Amino acid sequence: MRKILGAFFGFLIIFLAFTSQASAQNVTPAPNTFYRANVEAVTNQGEIITDTGTNKFEDLKVKFLDGDMKNKEMVIEYGKDQTLSNDQIINQGDTVVIIKTVNPGSSPTFQISDRYRLNSIWPVIIFFFLVVVLLSQWKGVGSIAGMVISLGVILKFIVPEILAGRDPLTISIIGALIIMITTIYLAHGFSTKTTIAVISTFITLVGIGILSSLFVKLAFLNGLGSEDAASLSFGATGNIDFRGLLLGGILIGALGVLDDVTTGLSASVFELAKVNSKLSFGQLVASGLSIGREHISSLVNKKLLDYAGSGLPIFLMIVLNVNHSPSWLILNDGLIMEEVVRTLAGSIGLIVAVPLTTFIAAFYISASKKKLAKS
Repeated sequence: MRKILGAFFGFLIIFLAFTSQASAQNVTPAPNTFYRANVEAVTNQGEIITDTGTNKFEDLKVKFLDGDMKNKEMVIEYGKDQTLSNDQIINQGDTVVIIKTVNPGSSPTFQISDRYRLNSIWPVIIFFFLVVVLLSQWKGVGSIAGMVISLGVILKFIVPEILAGRDPLTISIIGALIIMITTIYLAHGFSTKTTIAVISTFITLVGIGILSSLFVKLAFLNGLGSEDAASLSFGATGNIDFRGLLLGGILIGALGVLDDVTTGLSASVFELAKVNSKLSFGQLVASGLSIGREHISSLVNKKLLDYAGSGLPIFLMIVLNVNHSPSWLILNDGLIMEEVVRTLAGSIGLIVAVPLTTFIAAFYISASKKKLAKS
């Protein structure tokens, strides 16, 4: 088994390397150029009266940090053509992102578009890695490696293949299988209980895929409920199957939670058998289901809260209801129905994963006992 998995990991590295090259597309050159710049000084600051109210503004002296403008200095107006909140005010010493726009027949214009945040987030990422490794030791290292591989599979395989016109559902299934096998084994080690978790996760994912397809058809969803998906439907990405993209997203989203359920429950059943080797198949199943019910009650709610947290602005719009639309019209919106389908399909998958994992683990332990008894 370990030799097979080692060969699989080697194949994975080669597969991702060649896929990222084979799926490369011709990209239209961007009309804008982006730079990072340091704010050397705030030369002017105040308020300006416009037709819509009073806008705060700043004149900022910046020094470019990269590109063909490196080390050059310039004063840029910020805020006169937009409404700035207190959080958007920029101070001396801040690093900002600047857009250079070239217009035919006129001089290029420079605008401050955002703060540069990468420098400030790196310490947080390093702290996260240290906490994971210190508390989980080698398993923590494996989980971090699994996280990197998951990101690599998504960016180097799933996304390029979908952009190349492949079926999003098929590509997402293949990507989810690669992520599932690599991340679970890397995070939890090579063992029988981990293999049982992998098998249970795979079967459950197939079930979630079938249920999601059925739910999407019943709800007449086309995958264009969100603004992001709708914007992708125009231009070079208009050939994407957005219903398949929705289904693929449901599968990948469910995979992370399934990992937690199947690995934890499989380990629990094996631990029960280790503590009391006299437990029968029925007793192991009953104990495993008892533990699994606790997983279900917490994780189903967690799944709902995950979606609610990411879509909190949607809840605000529903409560505000500025257009005084009827409740059924608001709930009938494609975006909301997509989130409902995601939650229901994923939650049903979690519920099914509990008895499935418990049964497979208990069956294997009982069969191993009988085999030892006969020998």
